[in-house]
Amino acid sequence: MAKKISILIVDDEESVRDSLYNWFIEDGFRVECAENAKRALTILESDQFDIILADIKMPGMDGLEMLRRIKSIKPDSIVIVMTAFATVDTAVKALKDGAYDYVTKPFDPDDLTHLIRNATKQISLVEENETLKQKVTSLENVEDLIGKSEAMKSVLRQVESVAQTNSSVIITGESGTGKELVARAIHANSPRKFFPFVSVHCGALTESLLESELFGHEKGAFTGAMYNRKGRFEMADSGSIFLDEIATISTKMQVELLRVLESKTFMRVGGNKEISSDFRVICATNKDLKSMVEKGNFREDLFYRLNVVNIQIPPLRDRKDDIPLLVNYFINKYCTSMNKPLATIDVAALHRIQEFNFPGNIRELENMIERAIVVGNGKKITLKDLPLEKTFVSTSAESLDDFEKAFILQILNKYDWNISRTARALKVDRVTLYNKIKKYDLKLADQ
Repeated sequence: MAKKISILIVDDEESVRDSLYNWFIEDGFRVECAENAKRALTILESDQFDIILADIKMPGMDGLEMLRRIKSIKPDSIVIVMTAFATVDTAVKALKDGAYDYVTKPFDPDDLTHLIRNATKQISLVEENETLKQKVTSLENVEDLIGKSEAMKSVLRQVESVAQTNSSVIITGESGTGKELVARAIHANSPRKFFPFVSVHCGALTESLLESELFGHEKGAFTGAMYNRKGRFEMADSGSIFLDEIATISTKMQVELLRVLESKTFMRVGGNKEISSDFRVICATNKDLKSMVEKGNFREDLFYRLNVVNIQIPPLRDRKDDIPLLVNYFINKYCTSMNKPLATIDVAALHRIQEFNFPGNIRELENMIERAIVVGNGKKITLKDLPLEKTFVSTSAESLDDFEKAFILQILNKYDWNISRTARALKVDRVTLYNKIKKYDLKLADQ
């Protein structure tokens, strides 16, 4: 429901007050009147008005003095002054002291209506701006970065520190730890927060597709290029670009990326025009890039160009104090999205969850809570809603790849190898899932 605009009328003539009061009431405004400036200021101590319509010539304190006092307390107040003695000097003085506008007596109904309508639009713009500020503030809080453990407090301190710089950042950590959330938190707390955050999942694209995705292409550059297309670097101008799975890019793309990072210029595929873009680069990987550099699989110069700041995200097994917070967060999230009564979790079920090592990290925990909300019949999640033996990957795997392979296979089997459903459950795209299946040589017979 739209807010009713309020008007305070201040005039020593009763006929003027009554006339304006009835006029604005009929137009749907909330209206109150004061017979002098002193009474008006008393009213304003306990009530707020969107528009103040005040006469200049009044006994005692005049309208201009009242205007100055109001603006000193609330600078954004909309005050319209009225006078029967209009002169250029009076108008200039009123506007200089902060009046929104002025009208002369006797009033032209159309002029006054038009003036009030413009003032109302101004109020709406101010309110929209305030709403935008509140949204930005909520972004700055980055509520999805949940944790009270010392490990997460350290991450949050790093985010706060690095956000104010333009330095390149590499976020490292196992799959499912929330590396993109950290990247978004850096952007949302930076001076670039009003500009785009552009995300690219490098591991999901072939070399040629990644090149077109990053740099864009011109019409006719290749078969199927039916129109000009901006690349992600161009879209990220003045903002941030997040390159996920940076370790998967080819040697050729490493060379291209290094050149773009150094010059902040590039050409679209099939184009011959240099395009400039002012972006900040944030990368993420679950690989040991330094080890890849030593083995010759990743360019050393690119590594040092990207690795100005490194933020290591701890695995969930190293921040078990955060599990109850995360569980409650995901319960609220999915109960709300599924329009279900807000649930709680049984103490025994929560204890069992905290005992598990979560090779799939937060993503695995989220999927498990989502499933519990779907299958649960009551208002409390219990052990029977968490078929741990069936859904949890064995903790005997010796490496991260072993964990990831077993976890992906488990979810594939859970959804009968339906690629679309499995990709949604893992929160990856189909191409990424196909690449993982190929990487680990997963087959239906493995179940």
